[in-house]
Amino acid sequence: MGMIKVFIVIAGIFFGALFVGSFFNESPDTVQRGYRGTSMVQIYKASELAAVKDLHAIPDADPIDDPDPSLPTVRSKYKNVQVLDDLTVLEFSRLMGALSEWIAPEEGCTYCHNTNNMASDEKYTKIVARQMLIMTRRINNDWKSHVGNTGVTCWTCHRGQAVPSGDWYSRINEKEVPKFLGHKRNQNTPGIATNANTSLPYDPLSEYLIRENPIRVQGTTPLPSGNKNGVPKAEQTYALMIYMAKSLGVNCTYCHHAQAFGSWDLSPPQRTTAWYGIRMVRDLNQHFLIPIGELLPDNRLGEFGDGPKVGCATCHKGAYKPLYGVSMQEEYPELWRKGGPLVKSKFISPPPVEVINPTIPPAQLMNGKY
Repeated sequence: MGMIKVFIVIAGIFFGALFVGSFFNESPDTVQRGYRGTSMVQIYKASELAAVKDLHAIPDADPIDDPDPSLPTVRSKYKNVQVLDDLTVLEFSRLMGALSEWIAPEEGCTYCHNTNNMASDEKYTKIVARQMLIMTRRINNDWKSHVGNTGVTCWTCHRGQAVPSGDWYSRINEKEVPKFLGHKRNQNTPGIATNANTSLPYDPLSEYLIRENPIRVQGTTPLPSGNKNGVPKAEQTYALMIYMAKSLGVNCTYCHHAQAFGSWDLSPPQRTTAWYGIRMVRDLNQHFLIPIGELLPDNRLGEFGDGPKVGCATCHKGAYKPLYGVSMQEEYPELWRKGGPLVKSKFISPPPVEVINPTIPPAQLMNGKY
């Protein structure tokens, strides 16, 4: 009888804990995105979505004035306007007010300007802002393969902060250690958010979001044949995939089919969008963010002296689409215009984006090298 009582007590504790846990722990919601039984589902928690609701909200826009051809252009009214000189004075003033709210709501105009001499370039923040405006128009006009007609504004990344969340800095290779201690290969380091605190390499972003290294590691034949990718390459790839999934708040099957991750024929359309997104981020880092690092003061640089760079998290911030796919183009068409100096700058002149036929599957374009 004593053993039975002990068993009953243990069972009571177990089922009581199970009940309490199920009562207080939130059950996730799932959205089915493929055939049943294929594990093609996305998992969400209502509380987590509610917690970031304000982060993905869009500030109210000032009214747009009716077009008036008689208004002077910025070029005829102001000095040293190099990027937005295709706007009217009213368009320019309205957009400048929005930029202040989006990027430096506390400092306002003084964050970028000497208000006693608005034409002066004495503040590095003004020069950086100029390059960011060029970059924004470049994304909206030349990278529709990733952003579609939704596009981006400064708010997409900044959300009221001078330095956007989701930026990142490179981590240099670790110093060589005595051979008898082995080599960590830039992994097995705790507390790294990029790889979700796993033992995987801690800087896959420099490897793939700056340098144009092929990401695909899975073989394309039943037996080993010509695939020279080893375990280190696979670990780097998985670190990147974890980063991308966390940045978008999704799991692997958002872009890949559970039956065969490497198959383009089975993959959802989101994989193609991600393929272009990787190339867009490389373009922005190579031709904008890395050169801009030369302008920044020491307090804006990373541990090893490099400037901040962009990645998936910079725009998405945990949402499958930035701002849940809401476009700000109707409110701020000035950032989509191509009539102005889309790529004109004394500091940066990035090459034109290579035109890629979006009807051709990426697998054919890159011979399967994601």
